[in-house]
Amino acid sequence: MIDLPGLARAQASLIDAGRVLDRANMVPATGGNFSMRLDEHFMAVTVSGRHKGQLSGSDIMVTDFECVPLGSTLKPSDEALLHGQLYRLRPDVGAVLHTHCRAATALSCLVEGDELVLEGLELLKVFEGITTHEARLRIPVVDNSQDIPALAREVEPRLPQDDCHVYLIRGHGLYTWARDMTRCLYQVEALSALFDCELTVRRCR
Repeated sequence: MIDLPGLARAQASLIDAGRVLDRANMVPATGGNFSMRLDEHFMAVTVSGRHKGQLSGSDIMVTDFECVPLGSTLKPSDEALLHGQLYRLRPDVGAVLHTHCRAATALSCLVEGDELVLEGLELLKVFEGITTHEARLRIPVVDNSQDIPALAREVEPRLPQDDCHVYLIRGHGLYTWARDMTRCLYQVEALSALFDCELTVRRCR
């Protein structure tokens, strides 16, 4: 039985996040994956193939940042390596959420090129470091792949170095990260609204 400090609290936070995002229809079927940092070596991450609105403690496992399980024969989410990548590269990251937000997925397919630019929208201020609606948020868009190590290699040099804490996988969904789960959930909610606005503006042009 794994008993790392903070594990029970992380499990409870991930279960709550699953219920919130399921009610918002952002993780249909068994889509999406969530994680929280436990320390400088390990993360709590959702088990592969679980419905995120019905999570229990047994649906959340511990792995290192290379996705090697600690004390479990369960399999982490296929894309857990992308979570571990963020914890490894960004010591300030405490939570990562991957959702299949419909607006994010649709926009990722419409974007020509490798980034989506949002600007002039008040909700951009949800990101720490952005203090005005006049900001320009440059969101990387990477092509989807079932080869997760290859996808991680493509993502790494594209990770934003500024106040942008999100990237899109084309035809798939979004990844966002923050210092804690509360802020990460704020970002998912705000991004969903921002992407809805962008889709509406594009339809009206």
